[in-house]
Amino acid sequence: MPISTAQRAALLTAITVLLAAGCSDGDDDAADPVAPTGTTGLSSLTSQKLAWAPCPPPSAAEGGGPAPSPLPGNTAWECSFLQAPLDWSVPEGETIELALIRARARDASRRIGSLVFNFGGPGGSGITALPGFAADYETLRSRYDLVSFDPRGVGRSDPVECATDKELDAYYALDFTPDDLAEERTLSDAQKRYAEGCERDAGAALPHVGTENAARDMDLMRQVLGDEKLSYFGISYGTELGGVYAHLFPKNVGRAVFDAVVDPDAGVEEGALGQAKGFQLALDNFARDCVDRGDECALPGSTVAEVEAGINDLLAALDEEPIPGIGNRKLTQTQATNGIAQALYSKEFWPYLEQGLDAADGGDGALLLSLSDAMNGRGEDGSYSNIQAANAAINCVDFKERYTLGQAKERLPQFREASPVFGDFMGWSLASCSQWPVPGAWEHPDVSAAGSAPILVVGNTGDPATPYEGARAMVNALGEGVGVELTYEGEGHGAYNGGSACVKKAVDTYLLEGKAPASGTVCK
Repeated sequence: MPISTAQRAALLTAITVLLAAGCSDGDDDAADPVAPTGTTGLSSLTSQKLAWAPCPPPSAAEGGGPAPSPLPGNTAWECSFLQAPLDWSVPEGETIELALIRARARDASRRIGSLVFNFGGPGGSGITALPGFAADYETLRSRYDLVSFDPRGVGRSDPVECATDKELDAYYALDFTPDDLAEERTLSDAQKRYAEGCERDAGAALPHVGTENAARDMDLMRQVLGDEKLSYFGISYGTELGGVYAHLFPKNVGRAVFDAVVDPDAGVEEGALGQAKGFQLALDNFARDCVDRGDECALPGSTVAEVEAGINDLLAALDEEPIPGIGNRKLTQTQATNGIAQALYSKEFWPYLEQGLDAADGGDGALLLSLSDAMNGRGEDGSYSNIQAANAAINCVDFKERYTLGQAKERLPQFREASPVFGDFMGWSLASCSQWPVPGAWEHPDVSAAGSAPILVVGNTGDPATPYEGARAMVNALGEGVGVELTYEGEGHGAYNGGSACVKKAVDTYLLEGKAPASGTVCK
């Protein structure tokens, strides 16, 4: 399933490196500094003191790379570990360590408290994402400590790992839209091995990586950080996590913003179908931009339908015969579809998508494969972060529904109607949890939050991954007087970082001054 804004900075870096110098090998010697588990009581957990220290380079599971650079004013990033119950139903039992990062507020005399971020996924590392996006939130740092974390099972927080790097190369090259029974068996066998690998690695922790436990972790975090209320900025899946938090702890919600909103009423099938429609809408807008530019666009076709027909022809050809990609790796149909979807997360990547499609049509799959690698968390050196493993683990623990490949196949017509390009891919994805060893918790999350402070809910009309309708559904589900709806008529996944001064001012004013816009406000 497509991932969130947590991949955006890594994606831009990967593309820039590829275009400038091609792919090269590198070394990542960063150790994974996960502390050992132990046992303690809940009172000891709420009174624990965090040992903040300079941040090490990101672990391999977080994607590797250098330690985060200081912020303006030479403010250093600090990292620590929070001890939390492995199983919140037994708070006095075994504990796990959750990795945190923060940058202190610039004006300590006017400091409001901590502003906790979750950038989505699920499975995205907050330890790497917050420094990557920090420039966008410098205004908020005037009065907040910026804080993020790797949720349980993610990055540096006891990461779930399901396969070796070599095995993942083979897994992601598979045909995830099988055309016959033999390909269906191959996919089913691979999904079974992948799920078994996750269970083998995570063991007893696997049932406890779900969203409700992560929400309880955030309330513990709030207490340990010394905040009476949780100030929160959730993006993509982070809106689902924030909604569950608001349901569990409505009286503890401070100033909260949900951007790129997951529809809380959608189950697995509704969510996948919504994403198929969302990505198709984004592709339509990309194709229309291409048509409007005429001869300046490198793709063939004088109408949106003709441009998209060319894309479908390319994907069909790749299904028959992959083309050269990067090194000895080839671009497959699945990886090309992944790459196209990844580039639709932001309008700033449209030129790379155009270039990648044009190159692939000429037999060079390197750029689309690089886009797919960013989606899957693959670094230049061939190592993978655990973003996709954590994504699978959290989603499969959260949602009860289990579709077999046969049941997914039966639903393909409605997915193909929703999206000629992404329909098959999203339809077959229904079966991704079919062989998961742990049962799911819900059909969809409960985010009703009577008694909560107002939550600013920001929806983007052109969002491919979290369609605009999810914002209205979240406002309704939160309950009367809680959700405040703000609409951005734009493109890309999310609104705050989408270039709209109107959205940025509305969000900043609420978080810094406590003044929410009128519900129903529209920004362009």
